[in-house]
Amino acid sequence: MEKKQIQVLIETALAQLPFAYTPYSGFKVGAALLTKDGSIYTGCNIENAAYTPTNCAERTAFFKAVSEGIREFQAICIVGGKDGVPAEYTAPCGVCRQVMMEFCDPDTFQIILAIDPDRYKIYTLKELLPMGFGPLNLS
Repeated sequence: MEKKQIQVLIETALAQLPFAYTPYSGFKVGAALLTKDGSIYTGCNIENAAYTPTNCAERTAFFKAVSEGIREFQAICIVGGKDGVPAEYTAPCGVCRQVMMEFCDPDTFQIILAIDPDRYKIYTLKELLPMGFGPLNLS
């Protein structure tokens, strides 16, 4: 992936932080999901007083894309921090990793964890979810 493309994803994810609804934790997360055709879908986390219905930024982006018929993805960028100020890398939770496994090739799908455009790390889904369970396990 080109550095310019990575920078666009990081800036797009950072721009989602103000939209996060986090009245309970105050921990805001933004995501930018890159499709195979180069489109970007965004997401933020949305908390709920009952906690279980809370939705992560990553799943918000995936569900937006999938609900519009998109099924092929290249990468996702995730940023997050208390009060919307990224200070450390924010990795996807296990449920989000499992959603990624449903739609992405674990060997090639890239997960960009960023603090800002100059500080980021890139992992494959397989690195963050070794021995993941996906659609191929059911065939």
